[in-house]
Amino acid sequence: MASTGTGVVDRERVGVAPIIDGRKPVAAVVALWVFVLVPFAALAAAVPVAWGWGLSWTDVAIAATAYVLTGLGVTVGFHRYLTHGAFKASRWLRIGLAVAGSLAVQGSVIQWVADHRRHHAFADRDGDPHSPWRYGRSVRGLAKGLVFAHVGWMFGRDVTNRERFAKDLLADADMGRVDRLFGPLVAASLLLPPAVGLLATGTWRGALTAFFWGALVRIALLHHVTWSINSVCHVFGERPLKTRAGDRAANFWPLAILSFGESWHNGHHADPTCARHGVLPGQIDISARLIRLLERFGWARDVRWPTPARLAARLVAQRREPSS
Repeated sequence: MASTGTGVVDRERVGVAPIIDGRKPVAAVVALWVFVLVPFAALAAAVPVAWGWGLSWTDVAIAATAYVLTGLGVTVGFHRYLTHGAFKASRWLRIGLAVAGSLAVQGSVIQWVADHRRHHAFADRDGDPHSPWRYGRSVRGLAKGLVFAHVGWMFGRDVTNRERFAKDLLADADMGRVDRLFGPLVAASLLLPPAVGLLATGTWRGALTAFFWGALVRIALLHHVTWSINSVCHVFGERPLKTRAGDRAANFWPLAILSFGESWHNGHHADPTCARHGVLPGQIDISARLIRLLERFGWARDVRWPTPARLAARLVAQRREPSS
């Protein structure tokens, strides 16, 4: 059976299952609006709030810790491990990464993986759930496409077929439990920061500001950084490595730190199962550093690190076929 280069069997080509499997309930769409708009409003209010009151070093510590924990849960757990199989992990680490990624409030683990595998199967072509090029290359079309790729695609009613794109996770009892517990994990993501703030300060004001910064602002910032990989990193940036025909994934260095290395998106699409996305000199990849640490402790194994031969092949191919 053929391989897609995404770390999963090529069900996209040989299977008969449809890409879409049903429609989102109206209640789910309404909930999505709430979880997108409320944190965004908090992010918009962050500057005046910080200027006038309500930001302490305790808030900074809580928000930064939550951002790193949940962000790496997405980049290392949801993305490099569960979607692409860049390494193997023990059961406790597998569950822990799935839980940490769920706390980012970007969707349940199995649906997130299904959507992303579909993206790789059809990158910037018909079938890609969030390509910014879907409305053409005109200024107006690209502007509309960027908004769609960044956030608009999530409000569509169509649901990616999990049986087709994430059958391995559907068969995993542990991932099934984490997937079903997404609602309680969202509640925990919202409530743990104020609980820590209350314990640290002994005041309800401390709980309130911790909720604002550690829950709402943190979720909104991480959302928009992640969504920028779908939008910005398929339009702007450098493409030093060859990807599949039509795939416009690019490296966008300004987001490298905040995205934990995910914005080296051209490197990722050139070799999707590789544990390191920042494969060229000077490309900081915090997620890869964490995977290396997990490997040294013996918690991660069979890590797919880049090799000089694979990298050279892509660089040579890129020189022969410069991107448009």
